[in-house]
Amino acid sequence: MKWLILRRICQLGILAIFLLGPLAGIWILRGDLAGSRLFGFLPLGDPLTLFQTMAARHWPAFTAIIGVVIVIAFYLLVGGRVFCSWVCPVNLITDTAAWLRKKTPLKTAGTFSPNLRYWMLGLVLLAALLSGMTLWEDVNPANVMARSTIFTMEDALWMGGALFLAGLLIRGGWCRICPTGALYSLLGRFSLIKIRIQDLDKCDNCRACYEVCPEPQVLVKPLQEDTSTVVASGQCSNCGRCIDVCPHSIFRFGRRV
Repeated sequence: MKWLILRRICQLGILAIFLLGPLAGIWILRGDLAGSRLFGFLPLGDPLTLFQTMAARHWPAFTAIIGVVIVIAFYLLVGGRVFCSWVCPVNLITDTAAWLRKKTPLKTAGTFSPNLRYWMLGLVLLAALLSGMTLWEDVNPANVMARSTIFTMEDALWMGGALFLAGLLIRGGWCRICPTGALYSLLGRFSLIKIRIQDLDKCDNCRACYEVCPEPQVLVKPLQEDTSTVVASGQCSNCGRCIDVCPHSIFRFGRRV
């Protein structure tokens, strides 16, 4: 479970860095996931927040644009939805709910189509356009969870409870319809670092990778076509679950060719 452990260290480590400021006065990252500054000068920004601001017919500050450009460049390198599996605090909750669901006889009510997240993205931008405000940022689970954990726990508790319940009842939970994930998946289509497949002839169709993958549809094409050597879908979050569980080690991280 090497990649699982590394993901948890990364997720909790990022939250800890944010918390160092208000708790210990050590301001490495000041702000939250919607917008922050690293070491007090390097801006970092959420692309969806910026696009909502522009859709609402407000021109963002130059530093906000620079922050988003930096974030987009980073995720184009390491894989767009890496945010979902390595950074987003909601992932900790949905993964825990999925683990508990497998340990109990609880039956899920099914799942949502992964394409629904793109409709959600469109609705979020349309709401900003029609209202002239970034309405989504008041309820965005990823930012509410991160902001509440950093500054106050009240919102984090009720939001976390709702997300946990959704994860218990629906496979993939909130992540299946998250517009932030939709935006990062568009970046993931062009990212440099991907899950690569080697020695496909060793695959015995044990389906261990399908069982653990939160987006199993991304594995269908590369595992059924000998010409595919990379999980090219932007919906892959580069979580590394398939690498951890494959008994024949046919998955690995590598560069897009």
